[in-house]
Amino acid sequence: MARMVVIYKTPTDPGAFDAHYFSVHVPLVKKLPGLRGYDVSRGPVLTPTGPEPYLVATLHFDDRVSILGAFASPEGKACAADRRVLAPNDADVQIHLFDTADV
Repeated sequence: MARMVVIYKTPTDPGAFDAHYFSVHVPLVKKLPGLRGYDVSRGPVLTPTGPEPYLVATLHFDDRVSILGAFASPEGKACAADRRVLAPNDADVQIHLFDTADV
């Protein structure tokens, strides 16, 4: 399996962020080809140091190739464009792609 983790910093207007994220962005993400699962953090996200993220989303795919293919698709391009609505500055979001292994 592989994961894409998206970490959003606290937006200037959390209410507007949530409204857009859950009514527009989530339906777009759910259309990604190859998406196997999708979950988001609920409640505060705690970190041992530094600023706390506002929201963490985890997308589940078969492998990194599937992630790259999903975001090369029209649906993926729509998601990427909409991410800029949620976090216009690249500094407001972190995106990590990785394969996973059971241990």
